[in-house]
Amino acid sequence: MPKKVLLPQPIESEAVKALENAGCEIITAADPSPETVRPMLAGSHGIVLRTGIKISQELLSHADDLEIVARTGGGLDNVDVPAATKRGVMVTSNLGVNTSSVVEHVLAFMLALSKQLPLMDREMRKGNFAIRYQNLSGDLRGKTLGVIGFGRIGSELGRCCRQTFGMNVLAYDPFLSQEAKETFKEWVRFPDMQELCSSSDVISIHVPLTDHTRNMVGERELSWMKPETVLINTSRGSLIDEDALYSVLKAKRILGAGLDVFSAEPVPADHPLLELDNILVTPHSAALTRECVIRMATEAAQCVIDLFAGRRPKNIANPQVLVLDRWKHLSQ
Repeated sequence: MPKKVLLPQPIESEAVKALENAGCEIITAADPSPETVRPMLAGSHGIVLRTGIKISQELLSHADDLEIVARTGGGLDNVDVPAATKRGVMVTSNLGVNTSSVVEHVLAFMLALSKQLPLMDREMRKGNFAIRYQNLSGDLRGKTLGVIGFGRIGSELGRCCRQTFGMNVLAYDPFLSQEAKETFKEWVRFPDMQELCSSSDVISIHVPLTDHTRNMVGERELSWMKPETVLINTSRGSLIDEDALYSVLKAKRILGAGLDVFSAEPVPADHPLLELDNILVTPHSAALTRECVIRMATEAAQCVIDLFAGRRPKNIANPQVLVLDRWKHLSQ
């Protein structure tokens, strides 16, 4: 009997073909709502999961045959990992697969906001060629980048900015080991959050959303920032207190913000931040390049294929399940 793989949302054809070539039976939901997906969980052995639905404890209770939930991205906030672990279901992510795409998106935000491209575009279209004489654009060279979260994406962003623009790099990451910090000591300094916020010209956030990181950039942190600061968030919207950010941007107490993520997505049309002209927004699309979505889907599919073939998948988020009898046969 072929293993059944449930797709709550469509994935790229390259990934589907890989699953089919491995002998899997593909089941695709008409939409990613819990009501639609719930009855399809019965008999499913694997799920390749995008972001349109959360695999909750309640949904998992309908998935008696489920062996693996393979995320196409690096985040796990739409999987109840403890509930999956309790049921012996393996959860994998695609850590690192979107690194270059997200870094490029952050750089695009940095350049567009520091060079005031949205403003220049608007004024040019109104015939205001003379705005060139106001010298509103700024350089990145020699400025200071502050990175909150210095994992794969944060450290790669720092490296690019250091090498390309000669920027000074500050990083705040209380979860990074001292040993790991030592590997960056030649070009990165690790101050506290207050110093990072008060000293940086560009601040970019790269941490997961947890109970500890929710609203980690709030009124206090924003008050520490300079009037010239550009704030960028491509991680999760709820990392920033959006009400506080709105107040700061409206009062022009920082230069601008680039947001790829919001606390509520899709973003309501009447969201206050959308009325501001010193902000750039994109629809949680930093990793959704043509190339990256193929990488994310095919690597998630490969995790499913590896598990079904008796091999240990990459990037297991709950390795404690490996001690269970059902997984003791897996090869490295």
